[in-house]
Amino acid sequence: MTLFSAGYLPAYLLPTVVGRLVTGFGLTTPQAGAVGSALLLASAGTGLLLAGRVRALGSVRLARAGLGLLIAGALLASGATALPQLLAGCLLTGAGAGAATAVAAVGVAASADPHRSSALGLLATSCVAAALFLLLPRLGAGHPPPFAALACWAALAWLTAGRLTLDRDPAPARARTALPRRSAGLVLAGGMMLWSMAQNALWGVSGQIGLGRVGLSEQTMGLVFALALGGGLLGVTVAGAVGAQFGRALPVGVGTAVIALCVLLTGSAESVGPFALGEVLWNTCYPLVLTYLIGLAATLDQGGRWAVLASSASSLGVACGPVVGTALSAAAGFPAMGAVLGGLLAAVAVPLVLVARRRPATRVFVPAQRTGTAELSTVDYRTLSPR
Repeated sequence: MTLFSAGYLPAYLLPTVVGRLVTGFGLTTPQAGAVGSALLLASAGTGLLLAGRVRALGSVRLARAGLGLLIAGALLASGATALPQLLAGCLLTGAGAGAATAVAAVGVAASADPHRSSALGLLATSCVAAALFLLLPRLGAGHPPPFAALACWAALAWLTAGRLTLDRDPAPARARTALPRRSAGLVLAGGMMLWSMAQNALWGVSGQIGLGRVGLSEQTMGLVFALALGGGLLGVTVAGAVGAQFGRALPVGVGTAVIALCVLLTGSAESVGPFALGEVLWNTCYPLVLTYLIGLAATLDQGGRWAVLASSASSLGVACGPVVGTALSAAAGFPAMGAVLGGLLAAVAVPLVLVARRRPATRVFVPAQRTGTAELSTVDYRTLSPR
């Protein structure tokens, strides 16, 4: 789970990174948003390049290479004194995070219960991010502390990457060359990209709303963000406990509708009460819905290709978020931005619900057989198409 959280953590810390690039590095808000988008775009692009290649490259080797890039990039960005050095560090950080996310996504797809695995990964990420939002204001101002925190957590993940194992892919060669359920997968990937973009557009400027429009201090902002991610812990816990009792369509549809209302509330907030309520409720629902979407992508292909592609599409949306958020807020103000993003979320909920209503593939587990070596083989499974 440390690998999963290391890949997702840069996106979770985006408001602090963007805010400190404005207050500590001297960038304008659009410039800081563009730098944050570059980091996340590098992550998404790396994930797309690695889709279907994780096992061929070796999961442990790829995970450690990605984490090494993340560490090097974060350290470079933390010590940056000029924009080119900062941008280079962010691109390396994003590429490393994308590689880590790709390996983690394949691991989720290969697990016996993808929904539970994604819930545990998001739970770990929310815990780390919540702790950092409380800790970072005490470590001083400027942009170095958040990048240093990313490097430290990636280093911990690198130390534990040697224990990473993925189920071997028992699918025949034709199943590996032909991507299954393309229509559902493409709709899911496209929907997740817009779903993530709309939310991260607001997440990327939440610091500016709290500090500028609402008038909070950085310490109070850190507390609100920590509470919001604490709500995320609750959301992930509920998702893990409920599982598929209500299917996937209902949590995805209702959860996205609640998120859209929270986006409206946060964007129009002028006092701490509505702002905090919108942030906490929104971040409670976000990981809850995301666990169902990641689990749904994992059921579309046992090799994990749709899991990687959907996660990368989501990362692409996350990458576009800061630019979209800063552009909309600069052109029309925060309330109008919230209205536009809320409407987009309501619209994208429809195709996501339609895909979630599809009957998932049924996994039949075949007992593993012993090999001639001292190790046991991994558990085989075959995915039976419902059609």
